[in-house]
Amino acid sequence: MSFDKLPGGLWPVMLTAFNEKNQVDIDGLSRLTDFYIQSGSNGLFSNCQSSEMFQLTDDERLLVIRTVMKTAGNRVPVVATGTFSTSMKTSADFIKRVYDTGVAAVIVLSNHLADLGEDEDVLMKRTEELLGLTGNIPLGLYECPYPYKRLISPKMMKWIGETGRFFYHKDTSCDPEAIKLKVKAVENTPFAFYNADTPTALMSLQNGAVGISPIGANLYPELYSALINMYNDRQSEEKLNWLSARLTVMGTVADLCYPYSAKLFLQKRGFKISSICRVVHEKMKPDGYLKIKALTEMYKETKELLNI
Repeated sequence: MSFDKLPGGLWPVMLTAFNEKNQVDIDGLSRLTDFYIQSGSNGLFSNCQSSEMFQLTDDERLLVIRTVMKTAGNRVPVVATGTFSTSMKTSADFIKRVYDTGVAAVIVLSNHLADLGEDEDVLMKRTEELLGLTGNIPLGLYECPYPYKRLISPKMMKWIGETGRFFYHKDTSCDPEAIKLKVKAVENTPFAFYNADTPTALMSLQNGAVGISPIGANLYPELYSALINMYNDRQSEEKLNWLSARLTVMGTVADLCYPYSAKLFLQKRGFKISSICRVVHEKMKPDGYLKIKALTEMYKETKELLNI
C-alpha cells in the first residue's frame, strides 16, 4: 500500500468480541467493525490493548485483523499491532505477517523498543534495527501502558518522523505541554499524531493533532465524531468546550473495569455483544452498575442535544 499520510479524524481502538466459549466471535467482531464505521470513524486500530491483544495467540491476533480487514473493505484504513517481543528479529517476522493481511500500517509498541531503564539512544538503535529488518513496510507507534509506559520525547518523535517510515502515533502522555511539543515535532513529516486521552482531545486538535483514538470511542463513537466535526466546522468555543467537558466526565465511568464496562455499555445500547473478557479486570461493584446506567442516560441526553 502506498500513501503519503493516513487520514485524520476518529480512530477507535477496537474491542474484541468473544463468544460463550471464550473464543473470538467472528460475527460479533464484524458487527463491531460496521458499528465503528457507521458511527463516523475515519480509521480503525485493530489488535490493540483494548482488543485484549496480550490475551490472544498469534493465530488469534491474525484472525482478528483479517476479520476487521474483510469487514472494513475499502471504507476506512486499518492499522494493527505487530510487536509482541523485545527481540527485533522476532518482532520483524510478525510485522511481516500482520502486513500481509493488508493493513495500512503495522504498529510498534514503544515499550518493546527499550527496557524501562534504557535511554532513547537504545530506543533509536533498536528502531533502526527494526527498520532494517522490515523493508518498506509502513509502521506506527503506540505508547502502550503495558507492561510499562514508554513515552517518546519530542526530539525522538522528530527523528522517528523523519525516517519517513512511521505514519501513526497513538499518544498516551495526557500532558498538554508535551502534546504541543510532540505535535510540532512531527508537523512536516508523515508521522500523524492521534491522541488517546479524552480530557486533552480538543486541546490536541486545536494544536495540530490530526485525530484522536480514545477508549470512549468504543462506547459512543458518534459523540467523538461529533466533536471532531464541530471542530472542523469551526463551531463556537462554548459548544466545543461543552461537549469536551461531557466526554471527559463520561470517560471516568468508561474507564471502570474496562473493557468489561465498554461491552456492558454496548449491551445497554442494544448492541449484540457478549460481556466476556479475557483480560483480568476488577469485579464491578453494585454502584458500578448504577454508574453505567447513569452513563447510558447521559449518552442519550447528549445525543439528543446534538440532534444525532
